This record gives sequence, C-alpha cells and structure tokens, in this order.
Amino acid sequence: MVTESMSLGIVLERREIDNPWESHSWNMVAVIPGAAKGDEWRVLAEEPGLVRYHAGTLTLEIHRRETEGYRLNLSLDPPVVYVLLRYDDEAEEGIVPFLATVCPYEAQSYLDADEDLVELVPMPDAVGAWVTEFVAKHHVEEPLYKRKRKPHNPRKGPPEQRRPAGLRRNNGAH
Repeated sequence: MVTESMSLGIVLERREIDNPWESHSWNMVAVIPGAAKGDEWRVLAEEPGLVRYHAGTLTLEIHRRETEGYRLNLSLDPPVVYVLLRYDDEAEEGIVPFLATVCPYEAQSYLDADEDLVELVPMPDAVGAWVTEFVAKHHVEEPLYKRKRKPHNPRKGPPEQRRPAGLRRNNGAH
C-alpha cells in the first residue's frame, strides 16, 4: 500500500469563558507543516484570557486507497485538516491531540463514535500542494457498477404467497 507522511505541529488555543460548568474552551488555531517532532507543550502566545500552545507534533499519513476522500476535501473552499482531540484527565492540560487527517470520511467515523473532539483548520498551502500531487499520482476512478435486476414476473407473487408444488387452493369444498 502506498503511504506518504508529513509532520504537522498542532496549535491549540485555550480561551477563558464565562460558564458555570467550564472555565475554558479549547480551539484549534492552525497546523504547522514540517514541525519538529515532540510531545512537549510550548506556549506560543499569551494574552489576557487566552493562551496559544504548540501542543505537540502529529504525523499526517495519506494512503492510496483514500484518494476519493482527499479529492472531496480539496474541492472544499477552503480545504481543511481535521485534528482529533481526546479529553484525558491524566494529561497536564486535560486534552491531547492524537490524530491529524485530510480525509473527511475518517474524521466522520470519529464523529460517529461521539467520544472525541474533531476540530478543523484551513489546510496550509504546502499541505494542499502535497495532497494534490499525491491524488494526481495515485487516484484511480472506481467504476460504478449497477446490479442487474431480474425482470418482474407478475405470475409470481411475493414469497409468502407462493405455495409449494402439489398444493392446490381449497375453494371452500370440504
């Protein structure tokens, strides 16, 4: 299977909010193509009520069999990178980025599970060019096959109305 990868730095923003149940919210701000490997969180910017972090680096992998999803993403205006975040009580910040993808179908499968947070950010030009080149090189259009239906025979009713051979209809005669 043909697979290519690129490292992406994850930039998260922690914003203070006025809410009786939560003190802050997390938002994706950006991804940084080619970021150095590392899981350590670093403060990038700090303002009153707001802190931006480089929250680690994830590996974005693209696969030959998923080019249809990449094409769909590239057709969006703008294309996006989906970053999956997981709440983790053991993590210092309480949230951990664990997956970056450019396939909307993969992101949707995590949304369906309803356990993780799926955030999206505009795709940087370098990532868009890389994905576009990969799709151009590896995408194979899948032909649409329609199943052949058997012609309708009005003499044959639904299966529950058919009688086994040898049985005749009793027309009230005993």
